[in-house]
Amino acid sequence: MYPILILLMLASFVIQWRLRSKFKEYSQVGLKANLTGAQVAELMLADHGITNVRIISTEGSLTDHYNPTDKTVNLSEGVYAERSAAAAAIAAHECGHAVQHATAYSMLQFRSAMVPALSAVSTWMPWILLAGVVMINRSVIPLGVGIVLFSLTTLFSFVTLPVEFDASNRALAWMDKRGVVTTQEHAMAKDALWWAAMTYVVAAISSLATLLYYVSIFMGGSRRN
Repeated sequence: MYPILILLMLASFVIQWRLRSKFKEYSQVGLKANLTGAQVAELMLADHGITNVRIISTEGSLTDHYNPTDKTVNLSEGVYAERSAAAAAIAAHECGHAVQHATAYSMLQFRSAMVPALSAVSTWMPWILLAGVVMINRSVIPLGVGIVLFSLTTLFSFVTLPVEFDASNRALAWMDKRGVVTTQEHAMAKDALWWAAMTYVVAAISSLATLLYYVSIFMGGSRRN
């Protein structure tokens, strides 16, 4: 199990590096439509009849996200003002989440419904797992509780996958239909979004591997007790 976890950590590092490399490369290619990321976001929201979502600039790099609570599309400084295929792709992707929200996309609703429970247990879960491992020779109950709680985070990671892939598909389809990107720019946008999606895939697999690791400890403790 340890070699698998180490390989997944390395894979995560490589994918994060590759994503930043791709974003930097595609950020240097000017968008023929000459639209900033913020303007792309405005167009996509307008085309879908969404008028109650604000587009704001946020600090940092690759910190872009959609907040369903206050209905804001948060674009990093490099995406908000840039006129590139990468900026257009990320801006449209985040608006894809806004479209999901507006159309009551079931997987987004499911993921959003899980957030309060995850927030409630996230503080205590690592300590419960640690206590469970330390006390495994006395009782498997603490670790069993920790596994149940950790399984929620693993489920959340896998529920996130269709949400992210769907948002990217919506973004790419809209950009083509609207004529925001050329054929070459579409390929760059698709590649950038694919690498972004891979970060979620590796995170989900890593979470599952970690869960199985704790389950193996639990099973060993059950046999001894």
